[in-house]
Amino acid sequence: MQIPPTVTDRAFARLAEIGAAESGQALRVAVEGGGCSGFQYEIALDVPGDDDLVLEGQGQKVIVDAVSLPFLENAVIDFADELIGARFVITNPNATSSCGCGTSFSI
Repeated sequence: MQIPPTVTDRAFARLAEIGAAESGQALRVAVEGGGCSGFQYEIALDVPGDDDLVLEGQGQKVIVDAVSLPFLENAVIDFADELIGARFVITNPNATSSCGCGTSFSI
């Protein structure tokens, strides 16, 4: 059985700050082919679909499609606000390597 990704309180709090739920949207985290390491994360606001896994907290939602779910097993979806910028970040134990930008990885 797959272990779904977890979402930190910081990530849910950021979604609340930007008013995602109020606009009927959720944070979609998907894995696409491409990037400098073979796969890349796509992170955007979107409307949940019928086949999406919905992770809820603080009145907010993070959604993952069925195709991306195996690549995100046991991953952690977080929000980082650092000197280099503020962004959603994914810590993925399935990735064997990643690029410097943090959005591309290989398995």
